Amino acid sequence: MFSSTRLSVTRLFAAFIILSMVPGNLTAAPSAVKAKLSELLDEVWDFELTESPMLATNIGDPRGQDRLADVSLVAIQRRTKRRAEFLERLRKINFDALSPMQQIDFEMLRLRLDGQLADDDFQTHLMPINNREGFHISFPELPREMNPKSEQDFANYLARLRDFARYTDQHIELLRGGIRAGLTQPAIIMRDSPGQAEAHVVKNPRDSLLFTNISDESRRGLGDQWPAIEKEIIEAIESSVIPAYRRFAEFLKKEYLPACRGQIGAASLPRGRQFYQDRVRRFTTLDLTPEELHQTGLQENARIRSEMEAIRESVGFEGDLTAFLEYLRTDPKFYPKTADELLKEVALILKKADGRLPELFGRLPRIPYGIREIPAYIAPQTTSAYYWPPATDGSRAGFYYINTYNLSSRPLYQLESLSMHEAVPGHHLQLALQAELTDLHPMSRQSNFTAFIEGWALYSERLGKEIGFYKDPYQDFGRLSMEAWRASRLVVDTGIHWMGWSREKAIDYMKNNTALSEHNCVAEIDRYIGWPGQSLAYKTGEIAIRRMRLEAEQRLGERFDIRAFHDKVLEAGSIPLPLLQSRIEEWIAGVEQE
Repeated sequence: MFSSTRLSVTRLFAAFIILSMVPGNLTAAPSAVKAKLSELLDEVWDFELTESPMLATNIGDPRGQDRLADVSLVAIQRRTKRRAEFLERLRKINFDALSPMQQIDFEMLRLRLDGQLADDDFQTHLMPINNREGFHISFPELPREMNPKSEQDFANYLARLRDFARYTDQHIELLRGGIRAGLTQPAIIMRDSPGQAEAHVVKNPRDSLLFTNISDESRRGLGDQWPAIEKEIIEAIESSVIPAYRRFAEFLKKEYLPACRGQIGAASLPRGRQFYQDRVRRFTTLDLTPEELHQTGLQENARIRSEMEAIRESVGFEGDLTAFLEYLRTDPKFYPKTADELLKEVALILKKADGRLPELFGRLPRIPYGIREIPAYIAPQTTSAYYWPPATDGSRAGFYYINTYNLSSRPLYQLESLSMHEAVPGHHLQLALQAELTDLHPMSRQSNFTAFIEGWALYSERLGKEIGFYKDPYQDFGRLSMEAWRASRLVVDTGIHWMGWSREKAIDYMKNNTALSEHNCVAEIDRYIGWPGQSLAYKTGEIAIRRMRLEAEQRLGERFDIRAFHDKVLEAGSIPLPLLQSRIEEWIAGVEQE
């Protein structure tokens, strides 16, 4: 079994290092091989942007801005066939002849195609929604994502509003296919899904988020043209969007919810245990077993609990840790009284963090970030915060979304660690830097390996200690609680999806091992139920990055430069952990030879 802090990463990396990786000091790639890879990358990327118009929107590409994706079964099968052909062509390219950064492009493409084909094999397209994600949840963000300004932009926006009816009906057919195949979400987590759709069945189209989310700047920019376009938008919302949401809400209530499964674990799905093992590999990028991850979570929590006990004693609390957790959950002084208070506290934390970043990084992103409230229609079902990445062309900033619903469950003592995670030096810093990379193909800059992205963000929470945060013992306890939350995910995710845990057992474990409010514990467990394996990535990635840093510090001694280490970790974007390990080992060896 793993040690509590090292996760036996040395053994794992040795066993699972990407087979095609070779040392990074190769000679330049022959022009023919380089051209062949470049041609394939361009062809695949063009295909993906054409097939996914919203992906094109998100990166600032002009194609397909007047349509939504075709998600019919025929289109899905066509895409799968094409991707299999792409993978076959990739396998014929001589990997050893590529330069180091081209090898990364190669691996990113291989893993992308492998993952897409595995998704098709497990028919994940027949479960396109859960309690937190889906087309019906993301669509109201369309005005913010498109940020229309010109007459043509609004013509594209209108076309997408009118296309939403078709888009919704195709999703209904996918979900019906899931019912027939026995691939449905657990009923317990979908209980509020009709309400999520009904929230957009408004009496007055002007109350729709598809109208209110259009910025004042966009409206003013059209000048005298706005009244006519406004009328068309109202008509499109009234004739397409509202009826589609009403139709979808009815489908959820009358067809989907009654067909949802009673068991909560992925193991209860057809080929469920095989599917969960695939998700473990997908989200951790390591060849770990559910049993190993479960044990690691238990061991990490034991370590964290001892540190929590030390803080409890330092503040003079006389009860045991269980009583201390209850005190933190229930004393009003630990909670904001208004949404503005919560948002202002977050802004102050981040402004302080911004000023200390040069101490930890040699390179900082140009793309800024902002703070927004999580939309009310999804806030009750979602977590405390999340991050929305910027457009890779720099046309849209990143955003740190804060949940202001049910303020009695939003503790102030966790805000420092939460903000380190979601904004800087966590998600925003890493993803904005990734968006600005120029040495990688644009498709590689869109990579999203969860173990890297979330592992980095969790590692970043601890970095706060190095730039002046967590001086308040309650904030430091909040940091430990956030870390215990991620360690507990290893336990409850494997417990639910592999070991047959009940929802109640998972909630109780989370309540007994973190300072999360009961509301958050329930919301989090329901999230893990609907997204098997994803929550395993956080602690797995953080432990791996922490171990790499420790190895670098021990080997380099006084030559260790924290800024250079962090720049090296982030310089290739989101990559699998074995590939990151290989790059860091090469960097250490290079410094040793200087």
